[in-house]
Amino acid sequence: MSYFNELAHQYIDGEWLTGSGSWDIIDINPYNGEKLSSITVATSLEVDRAYRAAERAQPEWAASGAYERRAVLSRAVDIIAERAEAIVETIVDELGGTRFKAEYEVRICQEFLRAAADQALRPMSRLLPSPVDGKENRVHRVPVGVIGVISAFNFPFLVTMKSVAPALALGNAVVVKPHQNAPIVGGTLVAKIFEDAGLPAGLLNVVVTDSAEIGDAFIAHPVPKVISFTGSDRVGRHIAATAGGLFKRAILELSGNSALVVLEDADIDYAVQAAVFSRFLYQGQVSMAANRILVDRAVEAGFTERFTAAVAGLRTGDPRDPETRIGPVISDFQADALTSLVDQAITDGATALVRGRTRGNLVEPTVLARLPEDSPLLVQEIFGPVALLVPFDGEDEAVRIVNDSPYGLSGAVHTKDVERGVRFARRIVSGMFHVNDSTVQDDPLVAFGGEKMSGMGRLNGEAAVEAFTTQKWMSIQHGRTRFPF
Repeated sequence: MSYFNELAHQYIDGEWLTGSGSWDIIDINPYNGEKLSSITVATSLEVDRAYRAAERAQPEWAASGAYERRAVLSRAVDIIAERAEAIVETIVDELGGTRFKAEYEVRICQEFLRAAADQALRPMSRLLPSPVDGKENRVHRVPVGVIGVISAFNFPFLVTMKSVAPALALGNAVVVKPHQNAPIVGGTLVAKIFEDAGLPAGLLNVVVTDSAEIGDAFIAHPVPKVISFTGSDRVGRHIAATAGGLFKRAILELSGNSALVVLEDADIDYAVQAAVFSRFLYQGQVSMAANRILVDRAVEAGFTERFTAAVAGLRTGDPRDPETRIGPVISDFQADALTSLVDQAITDGATALVRGRTRGNLVEPTVLARLPEDSPLLVQEIFGPVALLVPFDGEDEAVRIVNDSPYGLSGAVHTKDVERGVRFARRIVSGMFHVNDSTVQDDPLVAFGGEKMSGMGRLNGEAAVEAFTTQKWMSIQHGRTRFPF
């Protein structure tokens, strides 16, 4: 089945509607340029209607009980399982992701939903002692109310679900603004799944629009108490400033410039496999992707030979082909920008060990080495299939290079000595760091987020409870207090 005609609408208060804007967002298949759907944009009127619907529906949902909330999320898991193949095909067509990437995204979304369903039943209250005789302190976790979610295009089904599922499980209502390059997978498909799972109307709303149409209306609206955003640090900075000025909580999952570090005692063949995956998953359009691959000079020659051979062997082409490893980047603008970045780096002195061609939105992988120390590529996020090889002499220099970045999202180190890897990881300023694995990791139970310009706040597991609830203290005095006056 195809979702592109069925779900090319706004979803507000349980109704599928046409936006009242004067222009359409055109959803394009990035591989072949096919028009998938056309969605008339929502205006600030629809944004207001969505938030007001969420505001009305939320109190009854919060009072409905944890088992009822868990039942809805559990049914959503079953629906995804039943429709997995159709969802995979939709992800491939809308995003240009390979089948492996799409299947992974569908599978892990189910795990996040299961974790959120269980979270609904966890204790949300504590009894705390008091120095006052006869006083009982109760501290309750209560839902914040309404959450605004702004999703990204790269893993939109997962990114949206990472906020929507726990927010609903904890008794909140949600309004989603998907990325305009992924309005179905990151927005209305999620709404359809929850609608069919029996979620009451108004608790999940989707407005497909753009800031060019609504400005800051989605962020500045008085109803949402939390804005959960995944995207660039440039936009994240603006959201943080706007939300902070209105005393809203902002959960920001932002850009990265992650490094995968190969120490001299690493298993080189395994490190090559991890580096290829870490850099080129979904064409490198992943914030956790290993922009920089740091290799100790003692093993530089052997690693480089094997890494470049592996990269040169990656098939670029139709993402529906199960043999394809590199599909299209999301747009022709991104393809042109990546080509210009590589051309400029070579002009500035970098050496292309592998130089991929650009054919439409297909950008073949490139490996650059011997970049000047002041190359801007070393400190920025490269959202595409371009790997940078950087040699180092010893652990101290590796730590300095990894930390010499405005970002601090993820990373990895490879070594035969696990505890050495742990000691190395402790020295890195980042929200996540992995020993003997990929830089691209996510787990429904483990706090996910970055340091520095890579974000603010965390998602997943107990961190989602912190993000989407607030604490309420209630004290009970058994007997009478003696007041001093």
